[in-house]
Amino acid sequence: MNIPASLNKVKSGFASSFWTANVMELFERLAYYGQATILSIFLRDHLKFNEVEAGQLSSIFGGLIYFLPIFAGAIADKIGFRKAFSIAFSVLAVGYFLIGATGIKIFSGFFSDFPLFWTLIIILIFTAMGGSFIKPSVLGTVALSSNDETKSLGYAIYYWLVNIGAAIGPLLAFLVRDNFGIEFVYLVSAVACALMFMTTLTFYKEPSAKVKEDTKSIKDIIKNLLTVLKNFRFIAFLLIFALYWLIFWQFFIVIPFYINDFVSPDSPIELIISTGAWTILFLQIPINRLTKKLTTSKAILVGYIFAAFSWLFLFLMLPLVQEKIWNGIHLSNFVIVIGIFLFSVGEQTQAPRFYEYIANLAPKGQEALFQGYAFLPIAIAWGLGGTLGGYLYQTFAKNMNAPSYVFGILFLIGIAAAVLMFIYNFFTKSK
Repeated sequence: MNIPASLNKVKSGFASSFWTANVMELFERLAYYGQATILSIFLRDHLKFNEVEAGQLSSIFGGLIYFLPIFAGAIADKIGFRKAFSIAFSVLAVGYFLIGATGIKIFSGFFSDFPLFWTLIIILIFTAMGGSFIKPSVLGTVALSSNDETKSLGYAIYYWLVNIGAAIGPLLAFLVRDNFGIEFVYLVSAVACALMFMTTLTFYKEPSAKVKEDTKSIKDIIKNLLTVLKNFRFIAFLLIFALYWLIFWQFFIVIPFYINDFVSPDSPIELIISTGAWTILFLQIPINRLTKKLTTSKAILVGYIFAAFSWLFLFLMLPLVQEKIWNGIHLSNFVIVIGIFLFSVGEQTQAPRFYEYIANLAPKGQEALFQGYAFLPIAIAWGLGGTLGGYLYQTFAKNMNAPSYVFGILFLIGIAAAVLMFIYNFFTKSK
């Protein structure tokens, strides 16, 4: 097919709602990852929580925003995606504004009458509830606004735009933090979501196609969750995968603390953490081609090994370059970029195979049901990871001045995950 024909296929193969939804998803990810890269620093250094408290607040927000879509999807199906988007972006805009407002002086009088920790818990839960409508609404729109021929391309475009948002968001956060202050990053996220609320009202049209399957009620969702929980093999797989994501989220918890305390508070934390997103944008296709001959189980195991050894790399190298500067660059930051790059290479090796693995794992006729719970490991990891990261950092880095111990422990968790996955593959293959 020639280039004009290919472009025409892209243009004609999707309804207008497909492009609107994906642009809105890009801005939502921009808003999310922009604030996520500085959340732990904002909570600790600006709002004066300790590392454990900052980790607990991060856990609440991150855990819920990945767990609640299981239920929000059922609501979005019933009320329609346009209403779901409207609710999501209006709540996100208000929620991000309130998070930022807790650190802005002109609003200090309003929040001074309430315990800030519990106030933030309420705000973060409120914000996560709004954000939980985004993914099921976007993915639902992609499914209904594409045809059988273009659906696969549609999901590829969706994944690509998600990572563009994840890459650009931290860049904007860095520029805002550097020029205006860290608290104003949340105002940028709020403005981005407010613009997408207006975009929903102005441009988004409900897909004309109808979902063939019956929409599920909350009761059905709970029933399905119990069905999934009874499948020991699947739950074991998800829990092992939760260990993988547990050490992934430490790049958003532990690494900002470390850079701020042991490298330089002027370091471009947001840009460093966005290394993973930029790596995915440029290397996902080449890595897929290089690893296509690996079996699914081997590809996942390779991803685990890369994840573990990225933390081993930091454990070994950071003490050697600490406080060393070369041509104005803190070598510690350069080492962290390499560590995140290594983790990202492993992520790109295993991530495309994850859903394939779940499809093969699911009992016949329950493939869609099991795919619906693919985000559970991420939710579990965020729900535990913030508190764990905060505790490890406070215990070893702050109290003992031994941050390398934190990296060593995360490496051991990664190795434990790889070993457990190897054992899991061994026993499941033998059956």
